[in-house]
Amino acid sequence: MAKIETPRPVRGTQDMLGGTAEAFAERFAHVVATFDRVRKLYGFQRVEVPVFESTAVFARSLGESTDVVSKEMYTFEDRGGDSITLRPEFTAGISRAYITEGWQQYAPLKVATHGPLFRYERPQKGRFRQFHQLDAEIIGAAEPGADVELLVMADQLLKELGIADGVTLTLNTLGDGPSRDAWRAALIAHFEAHRGELSEDSVERLAKNPLRILDSKDPRDRPVADSAPDIDAYLTDEARSFFDKVTAGLDAAGVAWERNARLVRGLDYYRHTAFEFVTDRLGAQGTVLGGGRYDGLIENLGGPATPAVGWAAGIERLAMLVDAPEKERLGVIMAVEDDLALPDAQRLIAKLRRQHISADMIATGSPRKRYDKATKIDASVLMSIQWRDGKPFIKPPISAMPNAMLDRVNSILDEADAIA
Repeated sequence: MAKIETPRPVRGTQDMLGGTAEAFAERFAHVVATFDRVRKLYGFQRVEVPVFESTAVFARSLGESTDVVSKEMYTFEDRGGDSITLRPEFTAGISRAYITEGWQQYAPLKVATHGPLFRYERPQKGRFRQFHQLDAEIIGAAEPGADVELLVMADQLLKELGIADGVTLTLNTLGDGPSRDAWRAALIAHFEAHRGELSEDSVERLAKNPLRILDSKDPRDRPVADSAPDIDAYLTDEARSFFDKVTAGLDAAGVAWERNARLVRGLDYYRHTAFEFVTDRLGAQGTVLGGGRYDGLIENLGGPATPAVGWAAGIERLAMLVDAPEKERLGVIMAVEDDLALPDAQRLIAKLRRQHISADMIATGSPRKRYDKATKIDASVLMSIQWRDGKPFIKPPISAMPNAMLDRVNSILDEADAIA
C-alpha cells in the first residue's frame, strides 16, 4: 500500500504550541491579554466583525490601485456568485458595521478587537499570509483629543509589554482637505519634473498615488523624494492648529515623539495625524504599530461624513519583541497509584479545579511508576491516591515548603473526607 503523504502547511502560515522552549504561543497570548487589559483601562469596547466581507468593502476602503487590493487580497466567488474577500485589515469591516448596524447612535464609539487577517504577500520575518493584529478605533470624534488618546493608549501598551525601549513614535500631519490637495499638486509637479529619475513603480504611482513615492524604498527614488516639498508650507491655519494640539497633548501625557515629514498615507480619505511606532530590532520590517485619522472612509463606504482615527499592531511582531512570560506553576499534581481509585481521583481533581486550583493527574502507565512521574512535574503540591481495604486512601499532600496552596488543598481534603 502506497504511503499517504501528509499535506504540508500552507506557505505563510504557522502552527504554535504552548509549553515549548521558544514559548511563542505564550508570548502571543501575553500580547493579547495585555492588550485586553489596557483597552479596558481606556474604555474601549470589544467588537467582532466577520472574517470575510463583500469585496467592495475593501476595494472602496483600500483603493483599487493599492497593492493590497490589486495583488494581495484573498478574493473568491462564492456559490451564490458574490465576490467575497478574506479580510486583509480591520478598519474597513468596522466602518461598514458602523453604517449597517446603526452604531452611529453610540458615537463617539471606542472599539477594539484582535484576530486573524489574510494577505497574499511574500512571507518574511514577522510577516505572514495569515497574520494577526490588534486594532483600536475611535469613530465619530473630530477632536485632536481622540488622536491623543489612541496614541497614549498605544504607548502604554508597548510599555506594559516591556518593549518601549528602542521603539520610537514617529508622527506627521497630512493636513485637512485643502492642505492635502495643495500639497498633492505640488508633489505631482515636483515628481513630473524628475519623472526620468524615478523607478518604474513610482512612475506608475505618480498617476494613481503620488504621496506613496515619498516613502519609496527604491534607492533610485530617494534623491527625488528627499528633495520634494514638505506639507508644512501648505497647511491651513486650522490644520496647523490641529497638529499642534495633538503634539501638545502627547507632551502633556509624557509620550515622546519625533516628527517624520515623509510619513504618509496614500489614500485621499486620510486626514491630519499619521503615525508609526518603529524599531530597528525587526530588520526591514520595523513598524510595530501604526495608524492615523481617516475622516473620509465611512463616506467612501456610503455612510455619512464621519471623523475617525485608529491604529493596528501586528501580534506576531510584538510577540517577537517581548520576553516569554514566566510559566505559571501547576497547583497540584496527583498520582493515581491504583486504577480502582480513579473515579475518586476524578471527583477530587474536579473539586480542586472548581476552587480555581490548577491540577493534573498521572493516571496512565504502570501504577508503580506513577508517583515517581508525578514528582518530576513542577507543581506546588504533590499528592497521591491509592486503594486500601476496599476504599480510596489519600496520602497527606506534600510540598517543598509550607505555602498557602498546601493549606487550601488540605482544607478541601477535609471537606471531602468521604473519599479519604
